[in-house]
Amino acid sequence: MAQLLPVDEFDLIIFGGTGDLAMRKLLPALFHRDRDQQFTSASRIIAVGRSKFSRKQYLATVEDALHKNLDDDEFDATLWKSFSKRIEYLQIDVSSPKNWDGLTKTLAGHEDRIRVAYLATAPSLFGPIAKGLKANSLINANSRIVLEKPLGRDLASASEINDQVGKCFKENQIYRIDHYLGKETVQNLLALRFANSLFEPLWRRGAVDHVQITVAEDLGVGNRIEFYDRVGALRDMVQNHLMQLVCLTAMEAPASLHHDAVRDEKIKVLRALRPIDADSVRSNTVRGQYTAGAIKSDTVPAYTDELGGDESNTETFVALKVEIDNWRWSNVPFYLRTGKRLKSKHSEIVVQFQDVPHSIFPEQEYNVVPNRLTIRLQPDEGVKLTLMAKEPGPGGFNLRSVSLDLSFEETFDIRYPDAYERLLMEVLRGNPALFMRRDEVDAAWKFIDSIIEGWESTNQKVETYVAGTWGPSGSSSLLDRDGRAWYADD
Repeated sequence: MAQLLPVDEFDLIIFGGTGDLAMRKLLPALFHRDRDQQFTSASRIIAVGRSKFSRKQYLATVEDALHKNLDDDEFDATLWKSFSKRIEYLQIDVSSPKNWDGLTKTLAGHEDRIRVAYLATAPSLFGPIAKGLKANSLINANSRIVLEKPLGRDLASASEINDQVGKCFKENQIYRIDHYLGKETVQNLLALRFANSLFEPLWRRGAVDHVQITVAEDLGVGNRIEFYDRVGALRDMVQNHLMQLVCLTAMEAPASLHHDAVRDEKIKVLRALRPIDADSVRSNTVRGQYTAGAIKSDTVPAYTDELGGDESNTETFVALKVEIDNWRWSNVPFYLRTGKRLKSKHSEIVVQFQDVPHSIFPEQEYNVVPNRLTIRLQPDEGVKLTLMAKEPGPGGFNLRSVSLDLSFEETFDIRYPDAYERLLMEVLRGNPALFMRRDEVDAAWKFIDSIIEGWESTNQKVETYVAGTWGPSGSSSLLDRDGRAWYADD
């Protein structure tokens, strides 16, 4: 395993330092990176929140969060003692640029360090926080700002936020995060496609029949219910996560791994997406909402019950048929789906190749199935290639589908870092390749806005589905009309 080199000294300011994201993802990720000795001794983590905590009270809260969110064998009292020395806590009302004296004093004298402002807050605070940093002269050449998703709720609001932040930070200082881009298997998409000559001639129309991308969750909305009801699955998941997976799957080879070269190819995919508008929205999209059901033998309530009994037309599930109008992917549909309270938690990309042009096994007609490549993003990251083979034995020429299955964790025998670990380190290193450029965000929202407008103009309602299933029947029909089926439903 390659040696992990420490990054230069930094001050990482987490706005929203008492929130769920900080406690569940950011601080455990930083604990892991500190454990692997990637931080210099003087580097600091400065948490900012509205809660009136003393430093001692905040550290107790962080320690409890680490116990809850790390594996049983990962928390170490000695490591915690060292890690906790890095952490400071400041109470600031970030909605106003005033009363930031505590942060100004804390950062004074450390202008030569890398300075990262991580905005783990509501998007409505992104502009005010950027303005507060500028008004208090806390932005310099070493400064970077990280914006969490969702970035707005449509193109207009996203543009407003980007304009506000852009008045304070240069574009190369802005890191728009999508944690799916930090997953190891997503990174391996680039290696799989562009480091293996085997796949490139086949990665196109004429060889690929269609592509499926599934991001399924078995959990419900939980304590995000009020926020989620204003957003829905399309805005929450498709605009960012699934659109980025489409880009990485469909993009042309970049000239290099330079961040702008990669992002230049992704934006071409987004701009080539065929719009889904009022004329095509019913035939190309499905909206769903879960009702009460059972997951792993546990009874779970309906979405509307979690909402307090109110009726809602917010989708907790969405499926799309997406087409890319370019030479590589013409007439090769991409089927996307994501949802809450589905049968199991897993994410995968399935590249389905075409049938053999002529079978010499007529008696095995129904046993010959097309090859497919499955790229598993979670829970067991890896790659599986499904091939046809003869069953051993003298009983005749019987064909059977078999798989070459690669689990990254088993193969490399290491703990795979959480996506946030990778992304935080990339911010500290100043590498924006895994983050979205503004034109990517704009192009993705333009595509999503057209769908939302189509739903509204056609009054497309949500279909219900029982929790613990694979979604509404319309999702299966979306593929069935094309003579195809979702593979995870097998």
